[in-house]
Amino acid sequence: MIRVVLALCAAEVATMVGVFAFPTLLPVFMAEWGLSNTQAGWISGIGFAGYAAAVPVLSALTDRIDARRIYLGGALLAAVSCLGFAFTAEGFASALAWRALAGIGLAGTYMPGLRALVDRTHVEHVGGPRQAAWISWYTASFSLGTSVSFLVSGVVGEAWGWRAAFAVSGLAALAAAGVALALKPVPPPPATPAPLLDFRPVLRNRRVLGYTLAYGAHVWELFGMRSWMVAFLIFAAAQAGGPALPSATLAATLAALLAMGSSIGGASLAARFDRRTTCSAFALMSAAVAGGIGFTAGWPYGIVVALMLLYNLLIQLDSAALTTGAVLECDPKRRGATMAVHSLLGFAGAFAGPLAFGAVLDLAGGQDSRLAWGLAFASLGVVAALGAPALAWSRRG
Repeated sequence: MIRVVLALCAAEVATMVGVFAFPTLLPVFMAEWGLSNTQAGWISGIGFAGYAAAVPVLSALTDRIDARRIYLGGALLAAVSCLGFAFTAEGFASALAWRALAGIGLAGTYMPGLRALVDRTHVEHVGGPRQAAWISWYTASFSLGTSVSFLVSGVVGEAWGWRAAFAVSGLAALAAAGVALALKPVPPPPATPAPLLDFRPVLRNRRVLGYTLAYGAHVWELFGMRSWMVAFLIFAAAQAGGPALPSATLAATLAALLAMGSSIGGASLAARFDRRTTCSAFALMSAAVAGGIGFTAGWPYGIVVALMLLYNLLIQLDSAALTTGAVLECDPKRRGATMAVHSLLGFAGAFAGPLAFGAVLDLAGGQDSRLAWGLAFASLGVVAALGAPALAWSRRG
């Protein structure tokens, strides 16, 4: 079973190589295409809007057919979207279309991949702490994929240009499709009389819904930060006036790597103590840092990078813990529908976070204003803090 878990984690990383390619190369695109901050926020966030639109159907389908089949289609679509961007993107409109398609591909891989893992643990009669640990491994691999995305996109983009970076991302997604093909099929889930998109039982489950609402607030903050982190560090380095070491791309890569360990560690703490209380504390800590970190531009660059690494650690503490909580609280017969609602609300936040961040930047004075950066990051903290009352509300379910 461990080989299956590792294979699915590796495939998730491969499908994600292209997910943060645009934010990594954002300064290049803004200069080459003359994008405003709001337009850049649209392109950064539209993939997650595509994800949110597709995930209800694709995740709910895993209650009816083997998730492996959906994963295979999602990986192929991710490959097409990256290769299409590499060879045909010419500006705002075409970039928007290809990134929306990439989001649909992500919807066909991330949660269906988790369902494929969970179904195979049941076939192998694995449950309890081992199952919860493997779920946290898989969800934490999202951060490893983010790190690889920042690193590969930055290195390839600097050496051979942004088109090459997206082409490499497409090839990585094709490799993930090969992993899906190699998985052994599992028996289809028991037939259910409920309509495919009947999410009412999930929405009535307050204990699940609290985790899902908190996850939406968490993802708003997480993806808002990740979409603008490289651009902020470049601005901070210019304000400091000294050498920018480590580079913004390398700092983003290190941050995502640290976040993976943070996600696993946070899931472990949540399993050991009261999950809702622990996740609420994590959310409030990251919100507090968000309220001030944008105002540090102009401080010594090394200190800004260190604070950004700390911020990444705090944001990621509750990521796997929230998803694991939703999976463990749900009706096993509605696991796919639960994952659909969880992802829909979560990645609606992933779309809104980068867009709202860019809009605040524009309204508050643009990328050359320390005040604008401070207010943009503070807006993320306001949303992140909403996770705590959502979890408190769910406790009464």
